[in-house]
Formats: sequence, C-alpha cells, structure tokens
Amino acid sequence: MLSADRNAAHDHSQSVTYDVAAAAATGTAPWYAIWTRSNCERLVAQQLAAKGFAPFLPEMSARSKRQGKSHVVQVPMFPGYLFLRHVIEKSSYIEILKARGIVRILEGGWNRLTPVAPEEVDAIQRLIESGVPVFPHAYFRQGDRVRVVEGPLTGVEGVFLRDKPTKGRLVVSVNLLQTSVAVEVDAAFVEALSSRGTH
Repeated sequence: MLSADRNAAHDHSQSVTYDVAAAAATGTAPWYAIWTRSNCERLVAQQLAAKGFAPFLPEMSARSKRQGKSHVVQVPMFPGYLFLRHVIEKSSYIEILKARGIVRILEGGWNRLTPVAPEEVDAIQRLIESGVPVFPHAYFRQGDRVRVVEGPLTGVEGVFLRDKPTKGRLVVSVNLLQTSVAVEVDAAFVEALSSRGTH
C-alpha cells in the first residue's frame, strides 16, 4: 500500500536515479514522510533543521488540561510524522536517519522511497497559512471532490462533507499516511471539480 513501485521492484535503483536527476534539473525536490517515535516530532524536526535540511512539521491547536485548567496548545497535525523536502541520495539518507527519534523514512530503504504527492503537502501548508481552525478527521477519501473558489483557502482541493445547509467540512488527506484533517467551509465557497475538470 505504501509503495506504488513494488510492481517494479527490480528497477527501483534506476527509477530513483532518474527521479533525483529530474528534481535537480528542475530545481525542485520531492516531499517525503518521516515516521518518528511517539512525541518526538519536534525533536526530529529541530535536529534535521540543524543539519541543514528543510523539515515541515504541521501543527494545529488543541485543548489540553493541566492542573484542572484548560489550555490551548500546539500539537502535531499528523502524530508520529513530519515531512521533509529533499533530493535524497545515499549519504543524505544516512545523515537523516542519524537524528534521534526517527523510525524510518517511508518507504523502507534509500533506493525505494515513496514521495508524498506535492499537492497534498501544498494543501496542508495552505490550511496553516490561512489561519483557519483545523481539526483531526478520520481518514476519508469517498465523497464529492471540490475546490475552494473563495476566501483564504482559495485553490485548496479536498472532499466536501455537508453538515448544514450552508456549511460543511473540507477534508484534506495525506494518502500515504492514510490520515486526514478538516476545516469548516461555507458551501457557497466550493465547487465540484467535475464542473470545470480536474486540470
């Protein structure tokens, strides 16, 4: 499930070499998901940043009770995971795994890594930049795929679940992790992708 390349296992090294060369040539790099030990997401992100990498640890607000009082704290949006944008070759793969708290990079082995779809990471970044409250949501792929056409989330795509006549949830997923989050949106601010095509 985690690797779409398993059917071509005999050619993994060639495909990764091609991907690295293509990314370097275009000035872009793929996003990868880093699996961490419990409650080690920030520790890992700090270590990777100190090594010169570019980690992305999306967080959201949550309520926490301490000494009988409720506080709003920042918690990882995807517990146990963070993202890293990098053209990974063997030496950087080894350097990344030296960070304390890392379990592995999905998928296993430096020459058969599975990138996260860039549009999924972009959608998560847009949610954070918008300042709209984000909340956890069960992994969800079925439903009407929509694009937000108005407001701070304009351009973000996801699955729309109508809760009220005028409002609903926009569910954004990272399919490699089989994890979703959601935000509340006005039904008038979304349109079905099928109405204009998926581009």
